[in-house]
Amino acid sequence: MEQIRIGYLLGGIAVMAAVTYIIRMLPMAIFRKKIDNVFIQSFLYYVPYTVLGAMTFPAIFYSTQSVPPAAAGCAAAVVLAYRGKGLLIVAVGAAAAVFAVQLLMNIIIV
Repeated sequence: MEQIRIGYLLGGIAVMAAVTYIIRMLPMAIFRKKIDNVFIQSFLYYVPYTVLGAMTFPAIFYSTQSVPPAAAGCAAAVVLAYRGKGLLIVAVGAAAAVFAVQLLMNIIIV
């Protein structure tokens, strides 16, 4: 096992900190006055949800060994969230759906 040098680790942390700072600082430096354009306000409002979805959906479908349990969990989460359930209920429901479909697939295959 290769040991990580402390300088390499601190350098990586410094780069990540600088990138995070620049991403948060640039909008404040560029846009000094309030944004009045309704289209841009709407666009900026939905950006976090879009990024979260873009990071979450691929992870959902690569988290299991096969697609049907992942699709069942995703569908269960979407239905529960659409019905206004809380985050804990949505997460538990999705996990239960994945478990049930995986268990059903194991029974059918064996």
